[in-house]
Amino acid sequence: MGFKEKGGLRYFQFDIFERQPIFHAILTRRGGFSQPPFESLNTGGTVGDDPKAVLKNHEKIYHVFNYDYASRLDVWQVHGTRIICGEAPREPNTLHSKADGILTDKPEITLFMRFADCVPILLMDTEKKVIGIVHAGWQGTNQKIAQAAVEKMQTCFDSKPEHILAGIGPSICQNCYEVGPEVYSSFRENFGEKADEFFEDHDGHKYLNLWAANRSTLESAGVKEIETAGLCTACNLDDWFSHRQENGKTGRFGVLMKILDN
Repeated sequence: MGFKEKGGLRYFQFDIFERQPIFHAILTRRGGFSQPPFESLNTGGTVGDDPKAVLKNHEKIYHVFNYDYASRLDVWQVHGTRIICGEAPREPNTLHSKADGILTDKPEITLFMRFADCVPILLMDTEKKVIGIVHAGWQGTNQKIAQAAVEKMQTCFDSKPEHILAGIGPSICQNCYEVGPEVYSSFRENFGEKADEFFEDHDGHKYLNLWAANRSTLESAGVKEIETAGLCTACNLDDWFSHRQENGKTGRFGVLMKILDN
């Protein structure tokens, strides 16, 4: 489905979820209240932006899509592999749980996560009506967080991998993502020779393909239908925040996902 616009917000949607009873939006950085270098729809509250602007950005997102702001379930993302199965929205003014994946089968919950170069992975079990968002930077990708999420869907909701759809969202592309030799060595430890498929060498430097690595992990976990957005955050700063390209002085774009009420 590509890019859409509503209420001044520009967002991306996957074709793979088009006929499913869910709503999802990978929000660009456009349409918010934050000032440079966080302009403008920054959803990250720990990057140095004005907290009032961040709150207004969040409230606008929920208002535009006509969802209750109190329905949100978000987490403190820590580059690990912990996945939470959400039974209720996060209570106002309570601490975030530390995790890098959130799943739910509850229509009253709106899942929300934040990104800037790391890979958003959106999941849906079409049979059990379960949805999920995963945050996969190089560390989570290396630790196979996508597999952990599929396994958690099996544990919490009795999902079958062949019923799961996956969307690999906008994130830094291989051409823009140079990594050190320690990253390559760590991938070799976890993926074996398969890791060589995720790296390219240019003048003695390694470049990592997060999209390919996460697709491989999902396929190994039994997921058969996967769509990759193929959009690079570092190459497209008009739409996305990029931690790498903007030298860490940037915001976070939001990803929202919700089961539609019958």
